[in-house]
Amino acid sequence: MISIVTPVYNEEDNVVYFHDEVTRVMKEVGMDYEILYVNDGSTDDTEKKLRMLAASDPHVRALSFARNFGHQIAITCGMDFADGDAVITMDGDLQHPPALIPTLIRKWQEGWDIVQAIRTATEDAGLVKRCTSAGYYAFINAISENHIRPGGSDFRLMDRRAILTFRRFREHSRFVRGIIGSMGYKQTTVEYVAPARHAGVSKYSMRKMLHLAMDGILTNSTVPLRMIFYVGLLSLVFGFLLILYVLGSWALGSTVPGWTTMTILLSLFGSLQLMGLGITGEYISRIFRETQNRPLYWLSGDTADDPESPYRRARDD
Repeated sequence: MISIVTPVYNEEDNVVYFHDEVTRVMKEVGMDYEILYVNDGSTDDTEKKLRMLAASDPHVRALSFARNFGHQIAITCGMDFADGDAVITMDGDLQHPPALIPTLIRKWQEGWDIVQAIRTATEDAGLVKRCTSAGYYAFINAISENHIRPGGSDFRLMDRRAILTFRRFREHSRFVRGIIGSMGYKQTTVEYVAPARHAGVSKYSMRKMLHLAMDGILTNSTVPLRMIFYVGLLSLVFGFLLILYVLGSWALGSTVPGWTTMTILLSLFGSLQLMGLGITGEYISRIFRETQNRPLYWLSGDTADDPESPYRRARDD
C-alpha cells in the first residue's frame, strides 16, 4: 500500500482539486493507497472540506491539530500515522505535481529506499527568491556535516524501513530535509519543474522562511559555535602581534603613560574571553547533540522481517 501524506494549512481553495488529481493518478497506478491529510490548525474551511472528503472516500484519513504547529511538524505527524509500505509526502497546493507520483513509485520498485523530488525551477519564483535559495543551500552545505541537495523539497517517497528510522528522530526544532539527508540508505532523485500554485498564496511568510532556515543551520551543524573558538585563536595571534608593536613603541619612548599596559591587557584578555566562549561552545554543542536524543544507529539490512527487530516492533506499535 502507498500512503500519501499531505499537510494543509488554509488550503480550502486547493484541497478538493488536489484530492481529485491524486485520486485520478492513483487509480491509474492501480495500487492500494491511502491519503492522509494533516490539518495544521487551519482557520478557514479546510477542516470542513477534509471531513467531507473522509466521509465520501474510504481512502482518506484526516488528522487535525489543535493549533498551528508548523509544516515540518505536520509532515512528521503524517509520517508517524502512515501505514503504507511506502510513504509519499507532498504539499496540497499542487506545486508538487501528482503526475510525478508514478515515477516515484517506479523508482521505489527498482529498489531505492528514498526517492527525492528535486525542483529545478518554479514557474512563479522571482529572481530574489531563486538567488537567496541558491545562496542558502551553498552556505548550509559549506558548514553542515550532511549534504543537502539544492532544490530539494518535502516532496519525496520513503520506503517503510526509512520511515521507521525517521520516526526515531524526535527533536522539536526540525529540518526534515536535513534529517532525511543524514539517514543514508539507497537514495536517488527525480527532477521536476514546480508549477504555480493552483489557488491562494504561499503560507510561508518571510518570518517562517527565516525560522526554517535557522533550524536547518542549527540542527545540522555546530560550526557556528566552533567558529567562536577559531576567532579567539585568530584574535590571540593578532593580539600577540599588537603586544610586540606596543612593547616596541614603549621601548622607543613613543607612548603615553598607561597606554602600553591598557593595550596589552585588552589584547590578552579579549583573546582569552573569545577562546573561553569557544571552549564553552564546544561543550554546549555536545549537550545539544545529546538533548536531540537521536538514535545511535540504525540498520540497513533486511532485519525488519525479524520478529525481534526494533523495526518490527515499531511497525507493530
